[in-house]
Amino acid sequence: MIRFVIVVAGLAAVLLLAWIRFAPSDPARWHEDPRLVTRPNTPNFHLIRMVGGDAMPQVFQISPEALAARVDEVARADGATLIAGSVRGLHMTYLSRTRIMGYPDYTSVLIEPAGEGAMLLAFARSRFGHSDMGVNRARLERWLKALERPELTE
Repeated sequence: MIRFVIVVAGLAAVLLLAWIRFAPSDPARWHEDPRLVTRPNTPNFHLIRMVGGDAMPQVFQISPEALAARVDEVARADGATLIAGSVRGLHMTYLSRTRIMGYPDYTSVLIEPAGEGAMLLAFARSRFGHSDMGVNRARLERWLKALERPELTE
């Protein structure tokens, strides 16, 4: 009987992990404006915006269109997939998966004009779980570091 319970519990765990890994993503649900999003009650996110964010946006000395194209290159090189929005619209949402378990994380990026340049606002968050152990913050910092070429920043 104990063996049966262990097998059933193991099978249930495998099925739960498979569901988390392969659950479909509704782009309309995850495509959010970082300026307007309500901060989640869980610590599994990182928010870059002027007011109420975890970090202030950086200003890049290139056009908003050029910055959006560069963000798209960096995100895709990091393994992210564009699931909503467009580079042309300056508002994109990417799906990234954690390396080992494949849990989905979503990163919404909005590019706004800033003087002669552009700034990046972003909201990165996990779909499942309470804590992301800093994964979303690390991803945004990695993307920003890739964008920090001297010709792109103030």
